[in-house]
Amino acid sequence: MPTISFVSPKGGAGKTTSALVLAEQIAMSAPVTIIDADPNHPIATWANGSNCPANIRVVSDVDEENIIEAIEEARERTPFVLVDLEGTASKIVVYAVGMSNLVIVPSQGSQLDAAQATRSLKVVREREKIGHGKVPYGVLVTRTSPAIRTRTTAHIIKTLRKGGITIFDTELHEREAYKALFAFNAPLAHLNPKEVANIDKAVTNAEKFAAEVITMLRANAGSDKAEPEAA
Repeated sequence: MPTISFVSPKGGAGKTTSALVLAEQIAMSAPVTIIDADPNHPIATWANGSNCPANIRVVSDVDEENIIEAIEEARERTPFVLVDLEGTASKIVVYAVGMSNLVIVPSQGSQLDAAQATRSLKVVREREKIGHGKVPYGVLVTRTSPAIRTRTTAHIIKTLRKGGITIFDTELHEREAYKALFAFNAPLAHLNPKEVANIDKAVTNAEKFAAEVITMLRANAGSDKAEPEAA
């Protein structure tokens, strides 16, 4: 079963939000386990609310000693496994990346974030060099304006692509609804439109992101890792 890891050495890049948004979309069609390996356990805290979907299971008691076993056990229980990781210079990140069918590197559209995203990709390349085969990845540009593409963001995306780095076509926009996920401890589908603006637009954005992830998994299903089932 496919394992998707979210990696970023920089706080505020939208890593946990991206993982949770994707999990909710997948859970509408298939069970998913989120392994919350962030020391602050933001997703575990979110799941303790009363609105966690039945198809989402959260595991948070993981460290570098048991991450491999945790992923293996999660694969046996649910068709999809998402791993929310903090940083890059740790064994737990290296182990999780090596077991992933797809690594997602969230990054804001700034030069500093792009540099940090490149650091994350070094972990992917190092795992490939030591015999783990190709590790598919994609940089997800986050917190962008849905109305205006800044010149800086456009330049950074163009530069990364020219450097051979895979970039998601979908960007995860700056939306009040994404912040509300954690403020109300609820998925997008449970947010109240009277309290949170433009939920429908956030949902559409999330759907596009999830569809692109599934497309990438299917495109890479010919590797030696498990073929993803349809979401």
